[in-house]
Amino acid sequence: MFKKVMAKDTIILVVDDERNHADGIAESLEKYCAKAIAVYNGKDALEIIKNQHIDVIITDLKLEGDIDGLEILEKAKSDDPDTEVILITAYATIETCKEALRRGAFDYLVKPIDIDQLRNLVEQAAKKVASVKFRSEKAKNSKDGFIFGGVIGSNPAVTGIFEVLRRVAPTDISVLVEGPSGCGKELLAKAIHDNSKRFNKPFRPINCAGLTESLLESELFGHAKGAFTGATSDRKGLFEIADKGTLFLDEIGDMPLNFQAKLLRVLEDGIVVPVGSDKQTKVDVRIISATNHDLAELVSSGKFRQDLYFRIKGVSIIVPSLKNRPEDIPAFIDYFIEEAVAEIGSKVSGISDSARMILAAYDWPGNIRQLRNCIRTMVVMCDRDTLDVKDIPPEVHHIRQLTGQVRPAKNLAGVPLNELEKQAIVDTLARCGNNREQAAKLLGIGERTLYRKIKEYGL
Repeated sequence: MFKKVMAKDTIILVVDDERNHADGIAESLEKYCAKAIAVYNGKDALEIIKNQHIDVIITDLKLEGDIDGLEILEKAKSDDPDTEVILITAYATIETCKEALRRGAFDYLVKPIDIDQLRNLVEQAAKKVASVKFRSEKAKNSKDGFIFGGVIGSNPAVTGIFEVLRRVAPTDISVLVEGPSGCGKELLAKAIHDNSKRFNKPFRPINCAGLTESLLESELFGHAKGAFTGATSDRKGLFEIADKGTLFLDEIGDMPLNFQAKLLRVLEDGIVVPVGSDKQTKVDVRIISATNHDLAELVSSGKFRQDLYFRIKGVSIIVPSLKNRPEDIPAFIDYFIEEAVAEIGSKVSGISDSARMILAAYDWPGNIRQLRNCIRTMVVMCDRDTLDVKDIPPEVHHIRQLTGQVRPAKNLAGVPLNELEKQAIVDTLARCGNNREQAAKLLGIGERTLYRKIKEYGL
C-alpha cells in the first residue's frame, strides 16, 4: 500500500519522451507527494535538476536526443548524491542494469510498467530520502553545525572521536576506522566526508570482504570493453566515479593480498588503469578505510602489506562496541525512534520506561546496527503512540532469572511487566557494579525513579 504520509514532502521528476506515458506516471503519483513534474527530453530534465531540488527521479533509459537516462542519473547524483533515481527501460540487459545500479540508481523497471510496483519503489526511495533529510535537520540543530549523521554519544571514547572528526574532516589525510562489525564505521566515514571540502562530491563505499582480486580490480579501477567475458562496454571504476570525492574501503583487512600492491600503487601516484586498457586516468580521491580486524596483527602475520598499512593509517579512529558504551544506548534509542518515524511516517511518539530499561540492559552483540534494526522493527509493527515491551523482538527479549539462567523467548508469553522491569534493573545494576547513578543513566530514567523501583522490588 502506497501511503500518502510517506511522501508528502517528496518532489518527483518523471522523464520520458513518450508524452502520454510521462504525464500518466506523474498524474498517478502526484496525489501521494508534494509535486510530480513531467518532462519529455533529457535537456529539460537537466535544467530542472540544475535549478530545483528533486527527491526522486523516474527516467526512461533511452531518450530522444543526445542525453539518455544514465547521463541524467550521473548528473543528478553529482549535483545531489541524496537524490534517488529509478530507471525505466524496454531494452534491459543484465550489463545495463548492473551499470545503472553501480552508478547509484535506486532500482530499475522494465516496460510495460506496473504502476503499483512503481509506486512501491517510489515509496521506498522516498523513505530513504526522508531519512537523509532527518539527519541533515538534526545536523542543522547541532550546537556547532557539524554533521554527525547518527554518530552520537557521551562515552569519553566517543567524545574523543568527535574531536578527531572535527580535526581531520577539513583535511585530505587518510583515515583508518577500526572497530567491531555494526559499530557505525561507515557513519563515521560519511560524517568525515559530509564535513570536508569534498562534501558536494561523490561518497562511494565498497565492501572488500568476499570479493576476488579480479572483481575488486574491475570494481575499483574499471574495465575496457572485451577485457573479459561479459565486458560488453567500457566501464568506469569507483576511483573515477569518486574523483574529487571520497572512497570508503570497508573491511579492507579482508582484501586479497595480491591486490593490495595494485591498490598501493594507485594510492601513491593517483593514476588508474582500467582492466584490459592502457589508458591512464589521473584521479583525486580521499581514502577512508575500515576494518573489524587488528591490522597491525595482520601485518605481523604477513596477511596485510606493511607499506599499505602505513599508507591508509594517516589517522586511526578506534570505535568501541556498544556493550562498552552502554550509557549511549538511551540516546541511540531516542534517535532511532525519531529517524524511523520520519522515514516510515508512523504515529509513534515515544517508548515506555519498561521497554527502554529492557533495551538498555541488553548487550547488543550486533552493536549499533542491531539496535537500529530493532527500533525500526518496533516502529513498523507498533500501531500505538508508544512503543512497549511487547513490541521488542523476541531475540532481544530474553529474561534471565536471578539465578542467571535464561528463559527462552518462546516462554515469555504472560510474563508480568514488573518481572521484565525488575530483571532489567538487576542486569543494569550488575553491569554498573551497583552504581545507582550510572544505572539510572543507562536505563534512561531519573535516579529518584530508580530508587523507588529498587525499593518496590526489594533489591
